[in-house]
Amino acid sequence: QVQLTESGGGSVQAGGSLRLSCAASGRASSNSVMAWFRQTPGKEREFVALIRWRNTSPFYADSVKGRFTISRDNPENTLYLQMNNLKPEDTAVYYCAIGSQYERDERTYHTWGQGTQVTVGY
Repeated sequence: QVQLTESGGGSVQAGGSLRLSCAASGRASSNSVMAWFRQTPGKEREFVALIRWRNTSPFYADSVKGRFTISRDNPENTLYLQMNNLKPEDTAVYYCAIGSQYERDERTYHTWGQGTQVTVGY
């Protein structure tokens, strides 16, 4: 069973950058997909970005396209989310997840991390 642990969250001013990490213990299928989602209080969890286990085919939500970059370090078994030009509306708890389908629907993801808080000030 794979377990996921996020890190790298924090507080920054608008326009700043953060890099989130998601360490995976154990190995998932090479056909797996990994993704980042985010959630703010009172709202549904929102898709951010996804990538195939082999570090190919990244896909982004329109709200983060051109600002965020998802990648995987396969030897280190770690997923990253580089977030640049952050905006206050990016404030949320960010979660990484593993799924078996190349989908942005959270219901297709079966393993989740505990989340890391990102706060962007004005």
